[in-house]
Amino acid sequence: MDVSVKNIDSLNAVLTVKIENEDYKTPYESSLKKHRKQMQLPGFRKGHVPTSIIKKKYGPSILADEIDKILNKSIYDHITENKLNILGNPIPIEDEKLKIDWSQPSDFEFKYELGLAPEILPDLPGRIKYTKYQPKINEALIDKQVDDFARRYGKLSSVEKAGDRDMIMANFKELDQNGDVVVDGFNQSSTVSLEFITDKKSKRKLTGCKATDTFQLDPKKISRGETDMAAMLGIDKEKAKYYINDVLMTVNEVKTLEPANIDVVLFDKIYGAGEAKNEEEFRIKVNEDLNKMFVADIDRLLKDDISTNLIKKLKIKLPDNFLKKWILSSNKEAKKEDIEKEYDRYAEGLKWQLIENFIIKDQELKVDGEELLNFTMELMGNQYVQYGMMVPEEDELKKTAQKVLSNNDEVRKINDMIYDKKVMEYLKNTLKINDKFIAHEDFTKKVAELNQ
Repeated sequence: MDVSVKNIDSLNAVLTVKIENEDYKTPYESSLKKHRKQMQLPGFRKGHVPTSIIKKKYGPSILADEIDKILNKSIYDHITENKLNILGNPIPIEDEKLKIDWSQPSDFEFKYELGLAPEILPDLPGRIKYTKYQPKINEALIDKQVDDFARRYGKLSSVEKAGDRDMIMANFKELDQNGDVVVDGFNQSSTVSLEFITDKKSKRKLTGCKATDTFQLDPKKISRGETDMAAMLGIDKEKAKYYINDVLMTVNEVKTLEPANIDVVLFDKIYGAGEAKNEEEFRIKVNEDLNKMFVADIDRLLKDDISTNLIKKLKIKLPDNFLKKWILSSNKEAKKEDIEKEYDRYAEGLKWQLIENFIIKDQELKVDGEELLNFTMELMGNQYVQYGMMVPEEDELKKTAQKVLSNNDEVRKINDMIYDKKVMEYLKNTLKINDKFIAHEDFTKKVAELNQ
């Protein structure tokens, strides 16, 4: 057997595998014997079907399986032993001259396209200055968070008329284009929160409403996207997406949320008994949590600034045609036009991944089991705080984290997060970074733009 690679250019190559009869003869014959022992055909006892019949009937498929095993191993071994840094997986080259007749075993030749990863040598720190955007944590923001906590732990009570932050329990009926109720249409009871209605006209219309009031309105204007609208009307998301008519809304009841008192009872529910003894201590802890809460978004904005500028500076080139072909061949549902549309975003992500991989290797960054467990516990603890819940005791948190890490997909995901964090720490300590404090509203706007 002979495996060779011929470079077409710095980013593309062709891998050729030549397999001779001697390379597959033994495993092929062994597989035939195995099939013979298990084979049962009419007129023959199990395990006594003549080899000639098995060869004629199943020989080509058995041979193809054995050749496939040899191919996979030889390609993997060659790439590993020669330390070829490839992107994606090898793609078989369709060649009429190399068309295989599996019924006539002989010597075989297979060719594959390879996409080669570009060589990356980042010049760090370089001359570029990067910006670390941070929100200003002021008293107004702390007030808002305290108010959110009070409302989260408050209680609902019925009121006669709806205020601009109240909840309306209502029934929704489907209307046709003429505004008449559709007999077999949806008839769903659900809740509308006036606080979250962004359409000013609709909000004004519903503010002050009371039980038995009816309204004809556009459901899109009182819901937050297709998923929310589908749940409100009791229909699937596909129908919600194309629904264009109004609905008949009948108010059943109006409820208001009475915020909890800002006292020790609330403090203990959020942070645990004795952690905040008065409102001053409570506000200090809220301030600390807000700073922690924004750390992830601060780092994401910084990472976006660094990655965008580094990719632009390094002018990284990829084997674009190969990668598009590989994505198409490895995803049965992918369409060529969709790949063309999304490829630039995919390529930017891959370029950043190559930069990260270089830093991980160059700086010899590692992740051990204890670090993985501690990071998972910290991650889960932050989630409890984010939702205003009390963080469990260390032993309980550890057990939950260990349960999460029993899932290999979760391990891989968290492992990537730690490496990403280590790379960012290295970059923070290496690059020239300027802190820039901006208003909370401007900060959240930047984060929202990043999520688009």
